[in-house]
Amino acid sequence: MESHVSCLFPELLAMIFSYLDVRDKGRAAQVCAAWRDAAYHKSVWRGTEAKLHLRRANPSLFPSLQARGIRRVQILSLRRSLSYVIQGLPDIQSLNLSGCYNLTDNGLGHAFVQEIPSLRALNLSLCKQITDSSLGRIAQYLKRLEVLELGGCSNITNTGLLLIAWGLHGLKSLNLRSCRHVSDVGIGHLAGMTRSAAEGCLSLEQLTLQDCQKLTDLALKHISRGLQGLRVLNLSFCGGISDAGLLHLSHMRGLKSLNLRSCDNISDTGIMHLAMGSFLRLTGLDVSFCDKVGDQSLAYIAQGLYGLKSLSLCSCHISDDGINRMVRQMHALRTLNIGQCVRITDKSLELIAEHLVQLTGIDLYGCTRITKRGLERITQLPCLKVLNLGLWQMTESEKVR
Repeated sequence: MESHVSCLFPELLAMIFSYLDVRDKGRAAQVCAAWRDAAYHKSVWRGTEAKLHLRRANPSLFPSLQARGIRRVQILSLRRSLSYVIQGLPDIQSLNLSGCYNLTDNGLGHAFVQEIPSLRALNLSLCKQITDSSLGRIAQYLKRLEVLELGGCSNITNTGLLLIAWGLHGLKSLNLRSCRHVSDVGIGHLAGMTRSAAEGCLSLEQLTLQDCQKLTDLALKHISRGLQGLRVLNLSFCGGISDAGLLHLSHMRGLKSLNLRSCDNISDTGIMHLAMGSFLRLTGLDVSFCDKVGDQSLAYIAQGLYGLKSLSLCSCHISDDGINRMVRQMHALRTLNIGQCVRITDKSLELIAEHLVQLTGIDLYGCTRITKRGLERITQLPCLKVLNLGLWQMTESEKVR
């Protein structure tokens, strides 16, 4: 006896629809009444983020989102009051306003007028008109917030971080990329190192401080003392930190990923501090474009950071000798980025192929001294899935062969 898809129980249809992308889910709902009912089951839309242009009134929009159980929203363009969203989705969990340049403190203030206990994630990246005043509102009414994105909010100051430290004790992830006014004092507030900050945000697990140019080693001292639960720390392009600051970070038991990309004052000495730390157990380290990092750093990494799964050394002054001193100890390594390391030759690729047998990805972009022979060796790695060669080209003699 043959069965048609129309004979399936609604629960089975809903299960099938849950595997479709958002556009196809909407199309399925337009086929017939039975499919519409199945497509509107909350299990179909679990975890879906609605992407909205709020340009004019649409009375059916938010009732439709609520009926499908959608609680995550990204606003692509905002020409109506933000309060329209908050009132329409009282159980909202995630609100992404990234790039809404016209959002102001006044507009956010009208939306956040009472506690919103359901909201866990708020993204205000590149909302350049937002100031400390909005952070005061957020700290007052979004006390259960766990993720706060403020990348590119260039008007945020240390006062705003003090307000966050007062109100958001459950915050787990904070992005302050390119917040140019943030300094050591603000980081001290977050870490509970100042009297006025009381407890601070001691639940932080991920902190992005990329391109915060006013930070110095004192900020790292605050972090190491107050934010012991931190697992991911991004300090890329922070030119004010030095090797001395890494000595503080070497005492952090929980830190797993550290990004020092383009930190010009980090050298082999700083890597030594990290490697010799008796508590530090990093699994990811990025020191790309740190001009003072060389072969000696690779020796230190082999001694004390042999648990690394990901290591990025792009444009560092390393050579075959450094690779030789490192590879025998790095059995856990899965990703190695050595692009633009112009002293690397086929000898390094042979060493990598021999010892880093679990490697799944390698970046060789701009390694101009490698040849077809070395590449043939590296492609024999059994687990290799990603190989970035960029503009690599064979020499004329290799083409003849």
